[in-house]
Amino acid sequence: MAQEIERKFLILNDDWKQHVSHSDYYRQGYLSGGEKCSIRVRISNDKAFLNIKSATLGIQRTEFEYEIPLDEGMEMLQRFCSGAVIEKTRYFVPLQNHVWEIDVFDGANAGLVVAEIELDDVDEVFVRPDWLGEEVSDDPRYYNVCLVEHPYCDWEE
Repeated sequence: MAQEIERKFLILNDDWKQHVSHSDYYRQGYLSGGEKCSIRVRISNDKAFLNIKSATLGIQRTEFEYEIPLDEGMEMLQRFCSGAVIEKTRYFVPLQNHVWEIDVFDGANAGLVVAEIELDDVDEVFVRPDWLGEEVSDDPRYYNVCLVEHPYCDWEE
């Protein structure tokens, strides 16, 4: 079984930008959601992926991901995805033994910037850069599957 251990944080400032190694633009939507899992299709550059992730809160979840033909992924995104399509640029920031993924959202989620780090163990120690803000790993509003139905532009601060 594939396990994802991921922590999410808000960003305090733009200092991370000077350390970006590369970036990718993502368009993704959800084929279904529910109590047990979410099923996502993602287009990134010239590749498409189908992702199945357990619908549990917290930093550890079961996850499976498969590359699929690009034309089929684009058709799934257009025909079958419920709710809005998430659009974001993901920036990769290497820091010591980890790579931070900084998601800068577009569209209805414009203004939202979230940093993620994948870990090998739930108790793994990692360097917290100065630009890292509050942890939001346990806040479902920041899950992409929730941003489809309740985009950032509708949040009341």
